[in-house]
Amino acid sequence: MYQTLLTDLQDGIFTITINRPDKLNALNKDVIADLGKALNEVYNNAEIKTAIITGAGEKSFVAGADISEFTSLDANGGSTLAKQGQDNVFDKIENCPKPVVAAVNGFSLGGGCELAMACHFRLASENAKFGQPEVNLGLIPGYGGTQRLTQLIGKGKAMELMMTADMIGADEAKALGLVNYVVPQAELLSKTKEILQKIQTKAPLAITKVISCVNDAAKGEKDGFLNEIKRFGECFATEDMKEGTGAFLEKRKAIFKGK
Repeated sequence: MYQTLLTDLQDGIFTITINRPDKLNALNKDVIADLGKALNEVYNNAEIKTAIITGAGEKSFVAGADISEFTSLDANGGSTLAKQGQDNVFDKIENCPKPVVAAVNGFSLGGGCELAMACHFRLASENAKFGQPEVNLGLIPGYGGTQRLTQLIGKGKAMELMMTADMIGADEAKALGLVNYVVPQAELLSKTKEILQKIQTKAPLAITKVISCVNDAAKGEKDGFLNEIKRFGECFATEDMKEGTGAFLEKRKAIFKGK
């Protein structure tokens, strides 16, 4: 079904592995097209509760975009490339109603760092490296990197990393708030799945609303507080809210149905 991805669905967790290890899993048109299709599956398949994006092998998550595809583009072509990627993949990840988490297993540079940042949060292996080296190519990040890196680590450090093109290691990425956990490579997927399994025991409709509200906050949405009030109210119309509050009062475990 996919030329460049391996996919696996177990216990509600859909693992998407970018599978071009010989090219350090670089993003080309095919990968972007496949990721768009895989995300449609996440959105539309009720059996998928949460998703992981990772890279094949132990060296690289995604080591950037495939630069050979850039050389023939003019200004319009460059804008179109960025817009299609953002519309079909990066924004689709960020706005996904189900949690999508990055398991960063190595180099996460340029478009790879942008892919990780579009996810709802990130875990990294100890050998992971992050960076936005686009200025080395006479470019800037085009898949949301200037916006998301600033949201995640603040203006000063984002400016420095994007202007110097420096790479940072996993521990510094964690200290800056770019990743939530740093774990040995061998434990990366199991730790990510452990967190997602915990999330899957919570009310799915409430999780979707958390994603929307936190995205509002990250973007400085002026109606963020009003949107939270509205979504909080909407929760009261759900069966899950009645189940959750009922279970709490009856001192039992809630069983949520996403209704």
